[in-house]
Amino acid sequence: MERVIKLLEPPVPDPDRTHGYLDLLPEGPGDDSIAQRLMRSSALPQIYERLWRPALIGLAKGPLGPSTAQEMALIRDLLALSPGDVVLDVACGPGNVARELAPAVGDAGLVVGLDASATMLDQAVMETARSPYRERLEFVRADAVSLPFHAGGFDAVSCFAALYLFDRPFDALASMARVLRPGGRLAILTTRRLPGIGPLNDVFGQLSGVRMFGDDEVTAALAERGFTDVRRRTAGLMQFVAGVRRS
Repeated sequence: MERVIKLLEPPVPDPDRTHGYLDLLPEGPGDDSIAQRLMRSSALPQIYERLWRPALIGLAKGPLGPSTAQEMALIRDLLALSPGDVVLDVACGPGNVARELAPAVGDAGLVVGLDASATMLDQAVMETARSPYRERLEFVRADAVSLPFHAGGFDAVSCFAALYLFDRPFDALASMARVLRPGGRLAILTTRRLPGIGPLNDVFGQLSGVRMFGDDEVTAALAERGFTDVRRRTAGLMQFVAGVRRS
């Protein structure tokens, strides 16, 4: 955890570690969409990794989309991790993606999971205690739109199945770009608009709190924020987007 504290900006001299993670949001995020309230509930974190995510994201990816195992292999490929890398998993939920990335960074590496939900992080800490790679994993409760880390502190950043929940997703992308070192890799899994239904995408988003991104919206946002080698793969209503921070 001391390694994480050294990454913080501005420095926090005595952060709250009471629950097994660094809590930088003592007052809570205060979001109120249906989806955001679900993520902060006490019940969802307990079923998220085994039931909720495979069912919901699996349905959104469609019958020809990658399985969860293939999805995890894809993120490892997109991030091209090496031993010693320092990785940030934004909106980590119960830590499922962070734990998948931990083997690739070796004993000298570090994976930091960040989320605004205390209940998700409680579950992440509990699940990670059983991981053989627990010494490489730490968690922080903070705002994804304003990441509390110094510039260039991470070799790779992931944000899987969460960008569509943020009130200011493009500010979050800018924040991810800021904390990446030059040449660092970013990988995202997010939604894509359903073709042929036009404004109904926006109606669904307003009612649920889940934003549906246009096909070129995220790739263009990454290019505008200093990313090169921007790649995109679609699967039903989901899209995988990756890029490299310009040197």
